Amino acid sequence: MPRPRKRRRVCSLPNFKVFGPLNGTINQDDFILLTVDEYEVIRLIDLEGLEQEQCAERMDVARSTVQRMYSNAKKKIADSLINGKILKIEGGDYVLCDANHKKCSPCFGGRHRHRRNGSQHID
Repeated sequence: MPRPRKRRRVCSLPNFKVFGPLNGTINQDDFILLTVDEYEVIRLIDLEGLEQEQCAERMDVARSTVQRMYSNAKKKIADSLINGKILKIEGGDYVLCDANHKKCSPCFGGRHRHRRNGSQHID
């Protein structure tokens, strides 16, 4: 029996979930799905400047898992940019961190973004 999959910790959901070319027709084959946990890896490594090990600690997963997700996410983003496909961010195996989670405190430069009662706010 395989080991149960560990849910990845994500600080917040993306504000923008669909990206793509503005010209041309939209075909269902032209959609690429980037999961929320892959989005979080890109955010932490490329935007926040964390190392893979730091990212893994923040997301509560192994460094090898971060490395695999990062590689998959970069391929999807490159496919979207090079081939003019629409990139949608949704799904994945994740859990949103809460404001009291000790590993979340550095997220967003000390500011937190969490959904409470259906609305977003910054603490």
